Amino acid sequence: MDDSSYSRDLGPLAFPVAGYSPGTVQMLLLKYWESHGRPASIPILPTGAVQIRLDGDDVIDQDKPLRLRRYVISGLVWGNELLWTRTDGELVCLITNDAEGDKLEMMLEPYESLLPTLLTRAAGYGMEMFTRGTILPKAKPTAIVGGTLIDVTNGASINNSVILLDGGLIKATGRSGELAVPKGYTVIHAEGKTILPGLWDMHAHFEQAEWGPAYLAAGVTTVRDCGNEFEYINAIQGAIDGGKGVGPHIEKAGIVDGPGATGLGIIRASTPEEAVAVVKKYKDNGFVQIKIYSSIKPDVLKAICQEAHRQGLTVTGHIPEGMTIQQGIEDGMDMVNHVQYVYSVMKMGKDRSVDVNDSANQRVFRFIKEHGTVLDPTVGVFEMVFRNTKDDITRMEPAFHSLPLPLQALFSNMGMPPANADRFKPILESMSRIVKAMHDQGIPIVAGTDMGFPGYSLDRELELYVAAGLTPLEAIQTATLIPARVMKQDKVAGTIAPGHRADLIIVEGNPLTQIRDIRNVRTVVKEGQVYDPANLHGLAGFGK
Repeated sequence: MDDSSYSRDLGPLAFPVAGYSPGTVQMLLLKYWESHGRPASIPILPTGAVQIRLDGDDVIDQDKPLRLRRYVISGLVWGNELLWTRTDGELVCLITNDAEGDKLEMMLEPYESLLPTLLTRAAGYGMEMFTRGTILPKAKPTAIVGGTLIDVTNGASINNSVILLDGGLIKATGRSGELAVPKGYTVIHAEGKTILPGLWDMHAHFEQAEWGPAYLAAGVTTVRDCGNEFEYINAIQGAIDGGKGVGPHIEKAGIVDGPGATGLGIIRASTPEEAVAVVKKYKDNGFVQIKIYSSIKPDVLKAICQEAHRQGLTVTGHIPEGMTIQQGIEDGMDMVNHVQYVYSVMKMGKDRSVDVNDSANQRVFRFIKEHGTVLDPTVGVFEMVFRNTKDDITRMEPAFHSLPLPLQALFSNMGMPPANADRFKPILESMSRIVKAMHDQGIPIVAGTDMGFPGYSLDRELELYVAAGLTPLEAIQTATLIPARVMKQDKVAGTIAPGHRADLIIVEGNPLTQIRDIRNVRTVVKEGQVYDPANLHGLAGFGK
């Protein structure tokens, strides 16, 4: 919203939500809704409308069964919020998102022990809402014909191609006239379009169910969840894998932090012994990585890495406070999130810019390469943080105005005043040069978003890599081939090849010529299931 005046005819019912206060607003809205006869929708200021519905009852076994009423609120934040009340109307639990889009839970104190159970149910209910009255696509024998198939290992292409899918796998690839389409196959015509492997977002946080269809709509068929609530992400993954939800494959990285007021989450490790127990907990529940956060102590970091490697897991994450990236790598970290941890050890000029050819900086790059460390830079996050708020945000995200209104409000306020943005410009430019230099050194770069615009921010990340000097093919490899390789999935994913999972996208145009064409996804196939991005965006509330 700008500073101009705004007027709206609200009718007999209206509810102002300016100065949003989580918990208070939902409680007041619920009482308002009940006292006005449960209207189908309630107009809110400054724009939009809220819908509330009684979704059912949950009975939770304690010393004696506890019956809670479950409500769904939509239109206040992006997606659906879940609330549980006692039968007398007292709010017991709210599961929503905060002002930064992160998951937020609020519990009435006597019921705190119920949070793991309600998180699990919230994930299940959130995914279930996408299947109500909707028939999810089933994997069936399918032929994609006529498109240009790209081999992302080298950029070679097959024009007028045929791709056969069956049983959720790629059965065969070839050229029309050479590879026949078997009888009974459903045919998808892709003439004039480009076919690529499904994309990977290597720095996701699956904060709510709506991320599932939003990711798929953008062609993201696999995400690495870099830290989430234990019960929630397990339930989300279970719903998707069990055919009861919509979303990408999930590679789980279990987050762990140290003690103290700045520690993140509830899974903490303050001693090496606690570190071993945390790793075992994650390993036993299907996690493939450990995600280090910022308050971990050096001896605990080393214990986590040793135990993770013993258990067959890898370690990614932040470099803990007080440590350098070199120390984190020496203690056993296999991967690092965010280019800032490389930038922070660079030799800098007075304006905080970095000359990547400086001998001291080259030594840092060689150290990282020699240890085989993987980086997900999340350059797009820093572009957003350092954004000049006076700039047109559609230059960064062309689809901005198709986002749900709560997301438009969230992102339009991110950034800094022009004078500050100018001061940070050398830092952002240096981060881009670092990514290019590391890529040139042969250091594995994987594309990740750390959230941002749901689904679309991965496109922006790839555009920024090309702006930094990578070729479009090299940028696409950071979201296909290389993630599959570093996550030890390259035998089943990352390329379009017989025997691999049937994860692929059909796009208008050719991203190898213009990287921005990666945004033009027309069809998404995940494990043989064929999706229309427009329908997926509808499930996620886009374009409304």
